[in-house]
Amino acid sequence: MKLFAPVDMTQGSPVKCIVQFTVPMLIGNVAQQLYNTADSVIVGKYVGDNALAAVGSAGPVFNLLLVLMVGISVGAGIVVAQYFGARKREELSRAIGACITLTILASLILMVVAPLVVQPLLRFLKTPDSILGWCNKYLLILFLGVLGPAFYNILSGILRGLGDSVSALIYLLVSTVLNIVLDWLFVAKLGMEGVSGVAYATVIAQFISAGLALRKLSTLTDIFDLKVKYLKPDKFHIGQIIRLGVPSGITQLIFSLSTIIVQQLTNSFGEMFIAANVIVMRIDGFVMMPAFSFGGAMTTFAGQNIGAGRMDRLQEGSRKGTLVAMATSAVLAVLIFLFGRYLMMLFTDTMELVDYSFSMMKILMVGYICMEVTQCLGGVMRGAGDTVTPMIISMVTTVGIRMPLAYLLEYVTREPGASRGNPACIFWSLLITWVLGALITFVCYRTGVWKKRMSKMGVNA
Repeated sequence: MKLFAPVDMTQGSPVKCIVQFTVPMLIGNVAQQLYNTADSVIVGKYVGDNALAAVGSAGPVFNLLLVLMVGISVGAGIVVAQYFGARKREELSRAIGACITLTILASLILMVVAPLVVQPLLRFLKTPDSILGWCNKYLLILFLGVLGPAFYNILSGILRGLGDSVSALIYLLVSTVLNIVLDWLFVAKLGMEGVSGVAYATVIAQFISAGLALRKLSTLTDIFDLKVKYLKPDKFHIGQIIRLGVPSGITQLIFSLSTIIVQQLTNSFGEMFIAANVIVMRIDGFVMMPAFSFGGAMTTFAGQNIGAGRMDRLQEGSRKGTLVAMATSAVLAVLIFLFGRYLMMLFTDTMELVDYSFSMMKILMVGYICMEVTQCLGGVMRGAGDTVTPMIISMVTTVGIRMPLAYLLEYVTREPGASRGNPACIFWSLLITWVLGALITFVCYRTGVWKKRMSKMGVNA
């Protein structure tokens, strides 16, 4: 069936290709966001606001320790897209085998390291004692079952690199529905201790999605070969994936570290603000989905067309795809502004917390449009093989701007005699960072430095 087949993005209208590829990715990203959101809704409604704060506070630690997976996934997507565009079957088979091998190794490392560092990281974050135990238990369950989510993310990244964003979407939707059902069953019906129940539900559901993605890849024998011999460590292809993925992994590491440092400031404002921050970030995750989806589509679009030598399509697709993405986020921002309070009521029955969360959410509205510029143009650079420039931009914005700005704004908003400033400083610093990040990305894209890296990929050789 053509709908579930890999898509050749080197033919037809560039913007049509990008949009058609983005829509399944967008639905899939929204579905994936439902994992954590379902966890938050269930524990918030059935266990309480402190459990909601615990699940949210675990997020930065989980993301920090997943940087290996992020790097492998990005490197895999770029290499697969370019080999697919260049029609190099043998190289594509070896690259996919290298991705699977790297995923197994990275998962084993995480399963060993995570139990040793989770609690010290939570204490470093100044996590309140009232939620520390729940945070620790939630994270340990997720990391001991990390092989499932790791494989799903890598394998779905390979499918997207092949131009098939629909299959990954279907498998994720199945898994998401299962996760929500298991959340409700484990916590509301079977009475499992809140955070443990939702953690087990997440792990089980993502194992199923990983199995479905692997099964799909095994059927694509007309494009590449998924054989045991290709799983043997291949120095060239593993090196290629790591070389392209490391900058993105470092970018995620920098982002996660900056989030952790800002999380210290967030935690200092107490459980109410932590819970409000969790609610805002859960809804923020959905509003950001167009940016990440269009960005991923632009990476595949750029990778396939560069692999095929179709540079004539790249500029048109970059420009029009970014404009469509900006318009999409503008519409979503307006809808959130009008109806956001009703979404927040899904997480808690405490109206004070709902009002508090919505007042913080409104600060971020304009930033979502800016994030489309950063993600789309950064996606083009990554698809071209330049993963370094987006990494540098991330370093500048998160380390050089976001972290010091959050603490500076907190300091200057302190009232006489008060030990803390205005909690809104967390969100104002984020908005300013997004705006500046978009400006820097646009300038870097226009200078064309990333184009010099296209010849270094070795795909067209």
